[in-house]
Amino acid sequence: MTTAEIINPANLVYEKPKLLNDTPMHYCPGCSHGVVHKLIAEIIGEMDMQEKTIAIAPVGCAVFAYKYIDVDWQQAAHGRAPAVATAVKRLMPDRLVFTYQGDGDLAAIGTAETIHACNRGENIAIIFINNGIYGMTGGQMAPTTLDGMKSSTCPNGRNVELNGNPLDITKLLAQLDGTCYVTRQSVHNIANTRKTKKAIQKAFENSMAGKGTSVVEVVSTCNSGWKMTPEASNDWMVANMFPKYPLGDLKNE
Repeated sequence: MTTAEIINPANLVYEKPKLLNDTPMHYCPGCSHGVVHKLIAEIIGEMDMQEKTIAIAPVGCAVFAYKYIDVDWQQAAHGRAPAVATAVKRLMPDRLVFTYQGDGDLAAIGTAETIHACNRGENIAIIFINNGIYGMTGGQMAPTTLDGMKSSTCPNGRNVELNGNPLDITKLLAQLDGTCYVTRQSVHNIANTRKTKKAIQKAFENSMAGKGTSVVEVVSTCNSGWKMTPEASNDWMVANMFPKYPLGDLKNE
């Protein structure tokens, strides 16, 4: 194949999304965040919404999300992202507004903001990365940590009698009248990555159509916190996370 044939657009199989810039990502190799970032950048570009998107960044591993995707961002630390997103969307209803949050941010310190924004039916999308652990701060137990799952603060595994049950907050959010679309996906292989892309796009479209709150949970890995290789993390997630957090739509109105 000649050079001209290689660079011919007709031969193009894959290219980096135009909204994903060249800033080196800080995520650990094998982390799911980078894949989800790529999907978000693709979707916003394909929807031609770059100039009308306002995203809300959290605290935790994804705190620097605003460095990588070229749209307008506002940081809202310590779980307040849904509250800030509420204000932005109400002030500028023609904007695509979404939050990007981990389980510590959304399901621990931000539980109240998450539940009440969803219960009110704010026209925002919430992207929820659930890896069952606090990644940035040292691998501590999170509300989503599984029964028996080890972390730096429960080295012998989570004990339900001592620590309580894992919190399936996405299942809870699906019961609220204000949510129109609640789904749980993953990006551990090509097929599921495609499903996740469709889910995020649907959530964005719902937001623009004023249908209420959409929640897309992405069950993810944290190979650094789990002390595993990326490949082993994917296998462990399938065997252990998916039974507790099964993939699929929980609500679709």
